[in-house]
Amino acid sequence: MCGISGLISLNNELTDNDYSTVKRMSDSISHRGPDQQKIKKFDKIILANNRLKIMDLNDRSSLPMSSDDGSIWICYNGEISNFRELKDKYKLLDKYDFKGTSDTEVMIYLYKELGISFLNELSGMFAFCLVDLKKKKTWVVRDFFGIIPLFYRIKENKIYFASEIKAFYEISSLDKSLDYHSIYHYFTLAYIPGKNTPFKEVNEMRGGQLIEIDNDKNTFHFKKYYSVKYPTDNSITEKEAAKNAYDLMLDSVRRNIQSDAPIGTTLSGGIDTSAITCLIKDLGKSKNFHTYSLKMGEKSFDESKYQRLIADYCQTNHHEIVVNQEDVLNSIYTHMAHIDEPNGNGAAIPSFILAKEAKKEVSVLLNGEGGDETFSAYSIYGAYRAKNIYTKFAPKPLRKLIYNLAHKLPTSYKKLSLDFQLKRFTEGAELHPAAAHIYWRHVLTDDEKEDTILNRQGYQKTEKVMIDLYENLDYSEDFNKINFLDIEHFFIDDLLVKNDRMFLANAVESRFPFMDRILFEYMAKVPSSLRMKGITKRRYIEKLAMKNTVPKEILKRGNFGLEMPHSIWFFDTLKPLLKKYLSEEMIKKTEYLSYEKVDKLLQMHFSKKKDYGRALWCILMYQMWHEMFIEKNNYKNFLVR
Repeated sequence: MCGISGLISLNNELTDNDYSTVKRMSDSISHRGPDQQKIKKFDKIILANNRLKIMDLNDRSSLPMSSDDGSIWICYNGEISNFRELKDKYKLLDKYDFKGTSDTEVMIYLYKELGISFLNELSGMFAFCLVDLKKKKTWVVRDFFGIIPLFYRIKENKIYFASEIKAFYEISSLDKSLDYHSIYHYFTLAYIPGKNTPFKEVNEMRGGQLIEIDNDKNTFHFKKYYSVKYPTDNSITEKEAAKNAYDLMLDSVRRNIQSDAPIGTTLSGGIDTSAITCLIKDLGKSKNFHTYSLKMGEKSFDESKYQRLIADYCQTNHHEIVVNQEDVLNSIYTHMAHIDEPNGNGAAIPSFILAKEAKKEVSVLLNGEGGDETFSAYSIYGAYRAKNIYTKFAPKPLRKLIYNLAHKLPTSYKKLSLDFQLKRFTEGAELHPAAAHIYWRHVLTDDEKEDTILNRQGYQKTEKVMIDLYENLDYSEDFNKINFLDIEHFFIDDLLVKNDRMFLANAVESRFPFMDRILFEYMAKVPSSLRMKGITKRRYIEKLAMKNTVPKEILKRGNFGLEMPHSIWFFDTLKPLLKKYLSEEMIKKTEYLSYEKVDKLLQMHFSKKKDYGRALWCILMYQMWHEMFIEKNNYKNFLVR
């Protein structure tokens, strides 16, 4: 994993000032690749790489890299998990003079063999800029799902690109006008969705998207080269699906533990990370393999019992990292400096702390993210199916009575408390499937935002954005439409922002074996009735596949998910920070939120009338981001160096 940045001119040759700009962009993200920096300048193109040495630690595999004849150049961030298989398949060693053993070099010669269609052969995660000097063509590419980040700015006949938003701050002509419509969506989702960022001039490429540039004609166009599909094969049996899933999961883990740098895995105690660790055991490699777990300093959030069970079962070299309120306070500013944008993921700071500790032993960590998407395992998928039955058979007066009874339950701040789940379900059950899907995870409802956000005229409601996406999908099953919403937005725009920024802040690469393309595309063929049976049997095929691999104590567990107990901690050590940033003076500085309404949320939370912990956390994150990146522009003071 690395950091990339660069510049492509659409008219004149680039100057020394342009080179200096790209150098500053590259310097700003040096934490992503502290082992080596290299910049290559052509007449109309500048490529920069910050390298984190993972595959082939020798300088012969430095980046940007060229073909043996110097006609092809690539700056690259990512890992191709099947590069060795592709090297053999196309007999590349017989045809080309390889100077090293990295996956980058395989990509270069695959391009020589197949042109840009070589993308169809890859499995893994990547973002790159490839330059063909002979054809005078350049491609800027993001991987199939969008696992590796890639941002761009097109202005003044120039295309700038980089791995992180902060790199664009180094462009002297950057207009830092905020995209308040995108920030409006943040206050529903806890993340900014789609191609948008907090800034009008900076956008994010989507998964399966590329930009093709004709350097001779000075033209460019965007192209979607990959789309998620669900070509259901109803002939697949339960037994066949489980066997094939096991084989593909094992193969994905095998390919993803390839590393010349020290490697380990996260271990949450949930099914996905436990499955990865146990599959490493099946490969005969778990003994003394590094595993890393977080123990939250709050009883209802503690999963350490299950983490230790797997660590002992697989005989790993286990590291337990305790996260308390003081640890959060000590890391909160550094985390914000690296995350670059408003993000309310409560697991971001714990993830930062884990990666910081793991870096003492490893440079690569396998991660269970993507398992919920591949195996259709989120609890709200059960809620979606329950909603269909509930609204069909329960008359509206009965549903209203149940709604009223649920809302009379006392508020509990424990994780996934019964009152929280019942209130959310009965509220969301009356909505469109896509609207319900985001409602069950919402920070503030669209109605609550009407009261809280100033000058919101003309903003499209967040639920309308999701409904439009849902309705335009051509999948035959609504269940798969819901699944895709999570891949397109929750997985990429939230979970992967957390993982990428927090791990790479500490120069640790994160890999996702269960979002491997080969595995995912097989599971997408499996009927949804098998991926999830009924309302409660989520990850049905995954559990069948793992029945002889993962201890039954883990397979019987439901989804838990890493989260920080901010609702509780706001009553304690985090309270002064919350009060500071949600004060009248600080709220009015942003000129975006109504102080009166924010203060009302505070009072409701502290009087225990309603749990607004997540909403208050998201407001706190926005306030801190605004101060650091907009008001003071002092984020560099907090970066890991």
